[in-house]
Amino acid sequence: MISVIGIGNGASAIAQKFSGTPQYEVYTLNNKVLKNSKHKFRLKKYDTPEEYENNTPDLTKFFANIRQTVQVFIVGSSSSSNYALGILEQLKEKEIEIFYIQPDIELLTGIPKLVEATTFGVLQEYARSGLFKSITLISNLNLEEVVGEISIKNYFDSLNSSIHSTVHYINFFNHADPEIGNVARPAPINRIRTIGFLNMKDIKEKWLFDLDIERELCYYLCINKEKLETESGLHKKIVDMLKEKPKNAFRKISYAIYETDHKQDFGFCVAHTNAIQQSKDLDKLS
Repeated sequence: MISVIGIGNGASAIAQKFSGTPQYEVYTLNNKVLKNSKHKFRLKKYDTPEEYENNTPDLTKFFANIRQTVQVFIVGSSSSSNYALGILEQLKEKEIEIFYIQPDIELLTGIPKLVEATTFGVLQEYARSGLFKSITLISNLNLEEVVGEISIKNYFDSLNSSIHSTVHYINFFNHADPEIGNVARPAPINRIRTIGFLNMKDIKEKWLFDLDIERELCYYLCINKEKLETESGLHKKIVDMLKEKPKNAFRKISYAIYETDHKQDFGFCVAHTNAIQQSKDLDKLS
């Protein structure tokens, strides 16, 4: 079982999506919690980042029964992200995977903009140093392009549902045996990553974050059961397309093919790197 943690209101909404799946136990920490309970904790609001950092709550009892594998969701511009490092320090004995959701940074101003830039950089540094197993970067702007047209009323719920289903599938792949192929385990140094949705006709990626440098790419292909049984030459066709991808001694590619009952094939690619990603709007910081 995996423990899923959402720090802040937005991240808690994402984490709550996992509550309907038995493989997860969900912990939410935000200022909308009315009363602390076994899996919910109220975070206080403050005026400055320093006040958040100096008033990180003691969560020893709250996290007493948390699992060894912990997936933490953080929205970069959230005021509650100021709590992140203090909360993660209390989980340092666990295997931590961070999922960092980056908002539209061009529209951020003042303190939220500075908070996002700081959180974005520090969490990557901590991941690269080995304090976290990984950090997965997801841009809301990229995700919106992948999902397609979304109504304002359903905007965040649609994005959150896409994040949930994507992360859940990646977790599934990591615990299931493929029909063929073998996804390589990334080098320990490559702890910064993102995820791409695949167009199964040409294995082209639509990335949820634009990494500057990709060191290792792991392709997860889900193909309809009937097609796996009847379509001859399918494996060679897929492998040939993967061989056309740019690769060298520093850019490695691996793949695995899984059976699905869905009529439509689908897939993901996880790109790993050791390079700290810079904020695309860093030069505009005030």
